[in-house]
Amino acid sequence: MTDAPRHTTDISLLERSYTIACPPDQQERLERAARYLDRAMQGIHAQGKILDREKVAIMAALNLANELLELHDERRSSEQSVNALNERLTQALAGAPSPDSH
Repeated sequence: MTDAPRHTTDISLLERSYTIACPPDQQERLERAARYLDRAMQGIHAQGKILDREKVAIMAALNLANELLELHDERRSSEQSVNALNERLTQALAGAPSPDSH
């Protein structure tokens, strides 16, 4: 049995380096996510109230999860608005006279 080489990428979180397994086609996205997470962690760490890296990571994860849930809620609300508008347009078009009736 041969082991295929694992593709990895290096990221930095709170000035600590981590090597993460990542397919080459997802490397750019992982690096972007790591930069986003690092900024969130740096912001929490800079407040000085939480110094333990693990706690900083947990707080950052909770903040990012909250952001994600807010975006999901906004998207769901937008989809409902678009669906309602589409329904109104469909009803308006169904009641409009056809161009051939003139």
